[in-house]
Amino acid sequence: MAVSTFFLGLAIIAAIVGIASSIGIVSFLLQRGVKINWVFIRVLILKYISQYRAITIQETGKPGPLFYTYIIAMNTALAAAIIGMVMR
Repeated sequence: MAVSTFFLGLAIIAAIVGIASSIGIVSFLLQRGVKINWVFIRVLILKYISQYRAITIQETGKPGPLFYTYIIAMNTALAAAIIGMVMR
């Protein structure tokens, strides 16, 4: 039971980090003049992440750190949630 609780807690923490990264990505895009559709942000977040990646590659030659933070955090959240539920 303790192992499943650990993994479910890890999933929650990783999801929070992913949400914080997406907020940073949206803030970055707003500074660059990209229009954000606030009504459908949950649906369009992957579009905004790819726009962030494209803009940072254009500016610096490589994807920005928030791109990798989001991808790693959300994959960790998914994997940890699955492991936590299987262990339960």
